[in-house]
Amino acid sequence: MKNTIRWGILSTAKIGREKVIPAIQKSTNCSVDAIGSRNLDQAIATAKLLNIDRAYGSYEEVLSDPDIDAVYIPLPNNLHVEWAIKAMQSGKHVLCEKPIGVSAAEASTLLQEAQKYPQLKVMEAFMYRFHPQWQKAKSLIEEGVIGEVKTIHSFFSYFNINPNNIRNKIDVVGGALMDIGCYCVSFPRFLFNEEPARVVSSIDRDPVMKTDRLTSAILDFKNGKTSTFTCSTQLMPYQRVHVFGDNGHIEIEIPVNAPKDAPSRVWVRTKTGSKEIVIEAVDQYTIQAGLFAKAILEDSPVPTDLLDALNNMKVIDAIFESADKNGWITI
Repeated sequence: MKNTIRWGILSTAKIGREKVIPAIQKSTNCSVDAIGSRNLDQAIATAKLLNIDRAYGSYEEVLSDPDIDAVYIPLPNNLHVEWAIKAMQSGKHVLCEKPIGVSAAEASTLLQEAQKYPQLKVMEAFMYRFHPQWQKAKSLIEEGVIGEVKTIHSFFSYFNINPNNIRNKIDVVGGALMDIGCYCVSFPRFLFNEEPARVVSSIDRDPVMKTDRLTSAILDFKNGKTSTFTCSTQLMPYQRVHVFGDNGHIEIEIPVNAPKDAPSRVWVRTKTGSKEIVIEAVDQYTIQAGLFAKAILEDSPVPTDLLDALNNMKVIDAIFESADKNGWITI
């Protein structure tokens, strides 16, 4: 009985080289067997660096490889849906980087296409959800430790003004909201297990690159529940999540880029005292790959389905629309 999923990688993107590929290789039910790039020399160099057997000079060759079961797609945002669909048409399972596409319309197209291939697994790579710190936070909330959760605040920023960086290119749909704000939209949806009813936002764009460099939003989940966030590509690097209930508060120190070689910390403060919870070091990308592979091997549902990805994009669309129209947008 097959017990290993053989991966192909579409592109030599930095996140793949430095984080995701090494993590997949550490998973007991995965192997990385091929990598493709539009630049064959880059593919060969990356394959040699990471001990990958086969290097191809195109993405199509990876998809044509009969020995590849699943592909990981870390391509620019505007190419996610196109290549996810091509991968499915080639009979490959798909783990695609966030955001799943550039709009809810694109995400809906992908969902409809995926329904034609029920035997294939497709998932958006929101790896943070699988880290034990998030699983712990969610269980604390479900246990009522901080009472009824009323509001969640997230902040995520870094400083990058390089016009040649993919994140700062408007033609491939870069910018703060798509790159890191998508996490801030996902956080409350994950913890509330609900969808916001409306949003209002403020967006400041770089005058030269035209990408959003500072985006803030309020997500109204109704019944007195809200979420607020700010994300930026041109501020001092920082990230944090605060979850407030009527009986306490949870703080996640490094919500997204949790280190794989150092413990993570979650603080819980209630009316009766405070506690620091230390989570042992894990590689959340390895956990993600292992769970995705498990879903393939067992033919079980993936942990995060495409409907979730579509709903995240609906909120992102509404945030952009709110800034354009200067008011609340109903989702």
